[in-house]
Amino acid sequence: MPKQVDHDQRRVQIAEALQRLTTRAGLEGVSLRQVAAEAGMSMGSVQHYFKTKDEMLRFALEHRHRLRTARITAKVLAEGPPTPRSILRTCLVEILPLDPESEGDYLIGVAYFIRAVADPAMGKAFGEGMPELLAFFADQVRQAQDAGDVPASADPATEASVLWAIADSQSSEILMGHRTPDEAVSTVDYYLDRLFSG
Repeated sequence: MPKQVDHDQRRVQIAEALQRLTTRAGLEGVSLRQVAAEAGMSMGSVQHYFKTKDEMLRFALEHRHRLRTARITAKVLAEGPPTPRSILRTCLVEILPLDPESEGDYLIGVAYFIRAVADPAMGKAFGEGMPELLAFFADQVRQAQDAGDVPASADPATEASVLWAIADSQSSEILMGHRTPDEAVSTVDYYLDRLFSG
């Protein structure tokens, strides 16, 4: 009987090989041949699942988003009953490159950002999740306002943008060695303490 091939698993295997290469060399220096070698597959197999490099890049981007969402959800639920503050803190800390996995994730994001600036199609795919993320942050702030934990005078949309900016800027500072992971987390907590002042 012929061996059954899990096509979804093969696509994930290729995406994860691409991600490993991207953390080491960026996106522009990665070829389909290198991805095939990293995945332990033939070039023809990779091309069977992805007709073009851009198709492979888009799938890998979506895969990365699904993994991050699953990690955040698991961490939020592990902390007990979630609150807007605990949800926001978990999301923000997850953005920071605090360990090898999150550092690799951040470097992949930087590599995609560089390509997205020059490639409108990739720019569209790369930016698709941002409005949704900012809306989610803003909704958490609104829920906290309804509970009396955030001042009514706070603008949820602006606070969402500030929260993202704090985590994003701290991430580059960590990688450049200008801030330690502990200092970056302390900055996130400092702002959340001010925001959730009631």
